[in-house]
Amino acid sequence: MAKRTAVIDLGSNSMRMAIFERTSRWAFFILGEYKMKVRIGEGGYGSNNEISAQSLQKAYEAFSEFKNIAKSYKCGKILCVGTSALRDAPNSSELISLIRKKLDIGIKVIDGKKEATYGAIAANNLLSPIKEAVTIDIGGGSTELARISNSKIIDTISLDIGTVRLKELFAKNKSEISTFVQNISKQIPPHFKSQNIIAIGGSLRAISTAIITKTNYPLNTLHGFSYKLSDQKNFIQSIINADYDDLNKFLIKKDRHDTIREGAQIFLTIANALEAKTVHTSGVGVREGVFLSDFLRPSLKFPQNLNPSVKSLQDRFMPTANKNIIRYAKEIFLALAPIHELNESYLEHLLTAARLFNIGQEIGFYGDHQNSAYLVLNGLNFGFTHEQKTLIAAIIGTNGKKTVYEYERYKALLPKQEHVRWLSFILTLAKILDLNCSGTKLKFELIAHTLQIYGAKNLIMSKEEIKKLAKPELFAICFA
Repeated sequence: MAKRTAVIDLGSNSMRMAIFERTSRWAFFILGEYKMKVRIGEGGYGSNNEISAQSLQKAYEAFSEFKNIAKSYKCGKILCVGTSALRDAPNSSELISLIRKKLDIGIKVIDGKKEATYGAIAANNLLSPIKEAVTIDIGGGSTELARISNSKIIDTISLDIGTVRLKELFAKNKSEISTFVQNISKQIPPHFKSQNIIAIGGSLRAISTAIITKTNYPLNTLHGFSYKLSDQKNFIQSIINADYDDLNKFLIKKDRHDTIREGAQIFLTIANALEAKTVHTSGVGVREGVFLSDFLRPSLKFPQNLNPSVKSLQDRFMPTANKNIIRYAKEIFLALAPIHELNESYLEHLLTAARLFNIGQEIGFYGDHQNSAYLVLNGLNFGFTHEQKTLIAAIIGTNGKKTVYEYERYKALLPKQEHVRWLSFILTLAKILDLNCSGTKLKFELIAHTLQIYGAKNLIMSKEEIKKLAKPELFAICFA
């Protein structure tokens, strides 16, 4: 498999490209993302769906630029899919032939069900696990839904409603959009109803970004951001009702103003039809689904207990393995359970922190724990909720100190300070005990409010460092 792969998604409204770098067999990260508005569906929905000569030229120029960008990244492979506008256009073969002949890029036209499947593959693998949900991907020409049950994709459907399609069909009769969308939404089978929506596509990401901004959400990360639909229904409805000149008040980027009202209308109508309660924003979609279908074949799933973001950070930044520290952290957590009284669900986050605590050393020794916390906040993107990755960063960044790392900034996403302090203390104690173990097998036991550490009698440096360590609660540490 190529070390770097470019994936191009040619939609009705925009053409996008993502650059993926593989760091090992099961790990990767996104190296770059690019977008151009080519609007190949523009003017087509009112004229037999044909791609205009102007749109053909725009698409060709965009493909030329994207190929040059992919070449500059030294991509070994370029994968390309075309969606609604190419499916519908009677002259789509003209564009496909031109791109293949002039640029040697093959465009695979995918049907609506395949488009829905790609989006669901990406969300199902790269979001924090959601057992029951429906993905909604609103594009320029169509809207795709996939039903996920027990973390498996069980059904898909494609609806002929998209932002550009609605804008063109109802340019002079905007009052009829609501009825049209309502009628189309009746095509959704009853078994698609779900409390959880996974929002995919530019329109829904724009809405989530606006909500993040207006609520002063503490984490500047779109992927994995969730909100209660009931809390934001009025806001979304106000976008639908807004005049074009007033859209800047809703914190929507200017390049979305021309289609965001149609996107919001489709979204709210479908969300109501599904009886949804919670919206989970996916920063990944068709492009990531295409990549994963190639990367994970034939199973289309990562191995159990392997997280691609954790593995990728380890591949790129790990100076040493942390096997002893991971084992010590787990055993100390379990031994001290009667004192810290933490829920055992915290243990997995502690162990992830133990796997990644030293990734910042590659940046520099001084403040390495803060460097590591920063890399976690910005690189631990797949398979974790915002609360989980913020806690992992706080465990690492606190570094056993009394003051919790960036607690006021991320307070809304973190548990109580004493919980973070305990977890950070345990990790720091494990790190200290590994200073000069040379393969020594330590054992831990809590006896009469004293943590007995067996096998550590000769760890002089570790003993001195432990004396300086701020305990979250008074208890004794004894070396036996």
